Amino acid sequence: MLHSRLLQYIDEVARLGSIRAAGARLHVAPSAINRQILLLEAELDQPLFERLPRGMRLTPAGEALVAHIRQTLQQYRETVADIRDLRALGSGEVVIATMTGLASGVVATAAATFHARHPQVRISIRTMSTLDIVQAVENSEADLGLGFNIPTSTQLETCWRINTRLGVVVGPHHPLAAMDTVPLAQCTPFPLIFADRSMVIHGIVAEAFAKAALDIHPAFHTNSIETMKRLATSGEAIAFLSEFDIAEELRDGRLAYRPVRDAFSDNVISLVRREKHGHGLAGILLAEEIVGALRSGERD
Repeated sequence: MLHSRLLQYIDEVARLGSIRAAGARLHVAPSAINRQILLLEAELDQPLFERLPRGMRLTPAGEALVAHIRQTLQQYRETVADIRDLRALGSGEVVIATMTGLASGVVATAAATFHARHPQVRISIRTMSTLDIVQAVENSEADLGLGFNIPTSTQLETCWRINTRLGVVVGPHHPLAAMDTVPLAQCTPFPLIFADRSMVIHGIVAEAFAKAALDIHPAFHTNSIETMKRLATSGEAIAFLSEFDIAEELRDGRLAYRPVRDAFSDNVISLVRREKHGHGLAGILLAEEIVGALRSGERD
């Protein structure tokens, strides 16, 4: 044991309210538990328990110590699990819930790098909507969630977040590709590709055009980022996406991204996992790979 058995003794007495019951649970003589507690109380010069006719009750000092003990024991259990995972990292599965554009870009890059280092670990990449990502992680159906504008939740821990603005996405030979930044008014002569109302980016883009007092009639509506990208590469249509959505196409030169001069509202990408939940080492390492890919995209 890395930690003294005294921690377990005090924890069990506090839980059960009885030295005799704690001794029975731990298979230790009650007199031995009592002696250890008395020695610690003498060392601290503080009573940890009130000794009552019907059992033991924590004093304020005891409550403070037990809170520390339980946190220490929990961290120890998690560390032991991680050490065991190191030995077993040659197997297992990590599930990440994400969106289509991110799945083919940042997530695919990170997953390929991770797999090269840990070839026996299976990686499941599932694409879904923002709300479904939240639900999948909260219900432990996914180890990690990566998406745009993920709502806050007391059950989710944010590993990484970055505000990545939407911009104009066009083919490399599109007239707007020659501009450094694009005013929204310059987009209106071309066919516009809008996300449908089920997607958060629909509201971001529609709000920007409304603020610019531009009357528009999008040629295309879709809830598929892959479809948006395909439409943008096939003609003069304009999509409104982030650089992370088109990471692969940017590298290959199939699409161009240009910032919009009229500011879009925030479009935050977040990597999340379940809060206060035992995280397997494979999931932690894959999260680190994804954060590395996100940081690389931010620098680019």
